[in-house]
Order: sequence, then C-alpha cells, then structure tokens
Amino acid sequence: MNMILRAFAKKLFGVKYEKLIQAIIVNLILYGGLHSSGFRVEIAPVIFYLMISSLTAGVMWQALSSQDNAVYMQNLFMLPFENHEFVYSYVFVLGIYTFVTKTGTLLAVLLAVSAQKPGAITTGIVCAVNAILLTGAVCSLKKYWYAGILWLTSLAAAILFLGNRPWFLVFLLVNGIFSALILQSADGYSFYLQEKESHCTVTGRYRDSVCVYLMRYLNCHKNYIINTAVMWCAACVLPLFFIQTRTGILFAAPVGFAILSLNTPICILLSCDPALEQAVRFLPGQKKKFCIPYCLFIFFSNMIADTIFLCSIQIQNGGVTAWMIAAAGFFSMQSAVCSILLEWFYPIRGWKIESDLWHHPRKYIVPVVMLLLAGAVGALPAVLPVLMLLLGIEVALLLVGCFWY
Repeated sequence: MNMILRAFAKKLFGVKYEKLIQAIIVNLILYGGLHSSGFRVEIAPVIFYLMISSLTAGVMWQALSSQDNAVYMQNLFMLPFENHEFVYSYVFVLGIYTFVTKTGTLLAVLLAVSAQKPGAITTGIVCAVNAILLTGAVCSLKKYWYAGILWLTSLAAAILFLGNRPWFLVFLLVNGIFSALILQSADGYSFYLQEKESHCTVTGRYRDSVCVYLMRYLNCHKNYIINTAVMWCAACVLPLFFIQTRTGILFAAPVGFAILSLNTPICILLSCDPALEQAVRFLPGQKKKFCIPYCLFIFFSNMIADTIFLCSIQIQNGGVTAWMIAAAGFFSMQSAVCSILLEWFYPIRGWKIESDLWHHPRKYIVPVVMLLLAGAVGALPAVLPVLMLLLGIEVALLLVGCFWY
C-alpha cells in the first residue's frame, strides 16, 4: 500500500511534494490578504457546507475522470495489488489533492471574509471529507449510476434541510462510513477509464479538418459538453438576477456577455493536448490553419450562449435592441480572440491532471477583461460604435485568413 500511495502522491504533488507545500503557502497568503482587507460578508452555515461539499465533490469527480490518471494507472495494473489497498490509496491521494489545492482555497476565502464558529468550521471539514469518500464510492458504482445520482442529490437535500440541526454531524459521519465500506469492496479496475476509440474516430475523410477534430474531441470528452450546457442554463437565469437587482438592461447585457465567456474547457484545447500543441507549433502552416477555425469555433460557442441570454432578456423584460445584438457579437469575438492569444503565447504547462487546467487562475483573465469592457460600455454608451468598428476590422481579418486557409 505504501508503494502505491507514494507512486500516486509523487505523480500529483511532485517528487519532493513541492506542489502540496506550494498550495498550502498560497492558501495561507490568500487568507491573510483577504482577512486584512476588512471585507466581510455574512454566510449562513448551510450555504457554507453546501459550497464546500459541491466544490469538493465536483473537483474530486474531475480528478477521478482524468484521462491522464488512466494512462498512469495502466503501469500500476501490471503489478500485483490488493483491491482495497489500491482503492484506498488512490482515493486518499486524490482526496488530499482535492482538499489542499481546491477546497483549501475555498476555505481560505470563506473563512477570511466571514465569521464562522469553530463548530461550523469542523462540520465544513467533515463535509469535505464526506464528499471525497462519497464521490469515490459513486465512481466505483458505474453500473448503478442512477443510484449514485440519487445518493448525491439526497446529500445535497440533507445539507439544505438538515444543516442547522445538531445531529447533522452524526449524519455526515454515518454517510462517510457507509461510503468507506463501499470502497472496501470496490474493484480497482472500476476507476480505470478506457477511452472508446470507436466513438472518437471519423472514417472516409481524405483531408484534414480542424472542425472535425474539435467535434471529435468534444464527443470523446462529454464533460466539456455538459459544462457548455450549464453555461447555456446560466444564460437563461442571468436576466432574472439582473431584474431582481434592478440593474439597467443597457448595463446588464454587456456584463452578462462577460460572465458567459467563462467557458474554460473549450478555451484550453492546446494546453490540455501537448501533442497537438507540438504539432501546431512545428508543422508548417499550422498556426493559420488551426488558430482561425479554433477562434471561429469559440466565437460561435460564445454566440450561442449570448443569443440564449438575449432571448431570455426579451422574454422576461423586453427591450432588446440591434445595438445589444451587435454588442453580443463583439464580446463573443473579443473573448474568442483573447482566448486564442492566451493559448498561443501563454499555454498552461506543468499540470498534473485536467482539474488543474479547469481551475487554473488564467481562466479569469478573459472574463475580467470583458467585464472591464462591459463597464466602459455601461458608463460610456458612446464607446459602443467604436467597439463595433473594431469588430468589423476583426471580422474582415478573419475572412481574409479564411480565404487564404
């Protein structure tokens, strides 16, 4: 067990566990900086528990679904091992990775800006541990996925309705023990994700196509499609939030466009595939042949979300104008261009699993830039025609690039 544990730990945290130490130091600095700022918000314990459980379970599921881990596990499966030792080692290391690098960051932020009692903090940590064990148990029950979904839903409902009860901690402990018992009898091979090649290949083509590659990649990574669908659902709900806060529609629309540009998975395709990045950089003519279709792909993806957002505004409040539709095209194009520039000049390297890519701080650069532009449009509506001129120039350049492509 110690050998398997060390193998997984060194793979995720580095030979000398430097990534683990770095994450702890960053969390402490983050806590100190936010706490000294004096900014405070009131967070109910139930919301505190739900945020910790949701983030921990989501990141743990991404870690368990990592294709990079699947490749690494192939080598370990060649060695003799005991099922329970392998499962506990694998879940333990991924749990430590999830808790320190992701949940720890959330805890640092929440504890710095809100006053939580020691009992609530203890319960929150138990929620994180319970989410790690529960996600591992659900992942091992792939044949009974419907039971896993029901189990996760029941836990979320229990947190919402029972989080303030004094015996909620006992409920978490019982649920965690039950999850550990399921892991005790789990098969180590149930955590291995074998990619189905038959679903990811396209036959009968005699010419390379970036669009076909992108479609094939999304077909092989269903979680990217799910994330995009979640953004579309958020586009339906965002107008309701702006109406409740009495935000002007002229200012709300650009802010909504900026928020909807936070679709991380489709903006990191070069970073998550080092072999593709190497081919694009070193083969002749690949910069133009790949980057222009990729930019258009991100643009159309963003435009779909922005169109849903505008339709939702029109249904709930009305008042959508031609300038707002043009602004949607501008923000969609700008976020696509900025994402491509970041991927080309500043790709993410040195990551261990895909979760590092999804939660990398670089993901916030484009939305922040879009929010600054949204603020400029909201404060100075006369800036909008200038932005439309910039959009026309960019579209013209892309058309020229497509003509030569």
